[in-house]
Amino acid sequence: MSWPEDADGDVLRRLDEQGFDFSSRLDIDFMIDFKGWPPSSKAIDLLVDKFGSVEIYDPDDEGQGYILVKVNDRLTYELVVHYQSEISLIMGAYDGWCESWGVLSNA
Repeated sequence: MSWPEDADGDVLRRLDEQGFDFSSRLDIDFMIDFKGWPPSSKAIDLLVDKFGSVEIYDPDDEGQGYILVKVNDRLTYELVVHYQSEISLIMGAYDGWCESWGVLSNA
């Protein structure tokens, strides 16, 4: 497989090297950061409407807070870029953005 030379492509290449099964559906986690904490309840409500549920991780000694949403699908570069862009667009009005994602390896 071939992916663009960027951070998302690098992650996909590492997963491929580890024997990741790209043909299976799985939960893909998207982490949403916010300029200020806590995020507005309207932002959370929009995410719940779009994704069904959210997980809220408050700031702690190890880092800033974030919200996590899950998408169950086959992992592709296009899917990752699409959701990061869409989430950032939706959350932009609330000083939020998405540039992080992850999966539990199924290799």
